[in-house]
Amino acid sequence: MTNSKEDEENEAVFKALANTDRRRILDELRQEPRTTSDLCEALPRLDRTTVMQHLRVLESARLVITQRRGRVRWNYLDVAPIQSVYNRWIKDYAAPGADLLEKLRAEIE
Repeated sequence: MTNSKEDEENEAVFKALANTDRRRILDELRQEPRTTSDLCEALPRLDRTTVMQHLRVLESARLVITQRRGRVRWNYLDVAPIQSVYNRWIKDYAAPGADLLEKLRAEIE
């Protein structure tokens, strides 16, 4: 069973992942660390303030780690919270389905 702290952390991750723009930011960061300006360029329909708001949500969910170098803010993806959600919510639920598909494939062949 999970504890309330883990539940709160998972809730923050789910909330962060619920938004398309935040998922897009994570996709950008998956490729490599990006500056906030880089992310603004990658999401031209959003103004800088909105990108910063999304980054704050991602930071509070521990999905993004930021580092300031002079006036430049670098953003890094932290996949540990996603791995935690996978381990808790996806892995065990997906296994029976994967086993069933494997059996079906074996029967067809």
